[in-house]
Amino acid sequence: MTTLVSIRNLTKTYQRGPEKVEVLHGIDLDIAQGDFVALMGPSGSGKTTLLNLIGGLDSPTSGSIDVAGQRIDQLGSGQLSAWRSNHVGFVFQFYNLMPTLSAQKNVELPLLLTRLSGAQRKRNAGIALQLVGLADRTGHRPGELSGGQQQRVAIARAIVSDPQLLICDEPTGDLDRHSAEEILGLLQSLNREHGKTIVMVTHDPRAAEFATHTLHLDKGTLVEQVENAA
Repeated sequence: MTTLVSIRNLTKTYQRGPEKVEVLHGIDLDIAQGDFVALMGPSGSGKTTLLNLIGGLDSPTSGSIDVAGQRIDQLGSGQLSAWRSNHVGFVFQFYNLMPTLSAQKNVELPLLLTRLSGAQRKRNAGIALQLVGLADRTGHRPGELSGGQQQRVAIARAIVSDPQLLICDEPTGDLDRHSAEEILGLLQSLNREHGKTIVMVTHDPRAAEFATHTLHLDKGTLVEQVENAA
């Protein structure tokens, strides 16, 4: 399989007052194109830091991150922002939807940075909403939708630009069990049927079962990699 993400000797250090704290210690990791990876570990293990580095939301202290042949650790902040908008979709625990906008308009937001016409943006947003099962909710505002439906809108927004990589940080952390399993099933479908490469942080072992691989971090070190049953 083609490697999409290649990480070598990755470290991340933060300055906390007078001392430096190394959160990640020499991580080596390859993620294949079309994989669905769950990142697990105790609080403070570095999993969200690693996720943010893979998604280009942060830069490493040392080491390399190669995504689809692009060394993103060598990009400046402006270049990194452009790279993210072209290659990565983000899904967070809290949906971050604009409350005054319809589902359709929320999904269109990433497309405002492109040269697409208004008609094409609307068409693409409609396709993304259909893909997540909300074709009949395009005119609804977030306050008129359930938590699970709001997360579906957030996922539609994440995929509307057809990114190579989906970065998901606790995407079911604010949902009840039934809604969570629906969202995880949707992510699994995007991975299996549409070839999206997904990296997901979760604290829930049941959520991790929807992924193809589970990576365990502890104290900033990759300690275990498990291939999940099909």
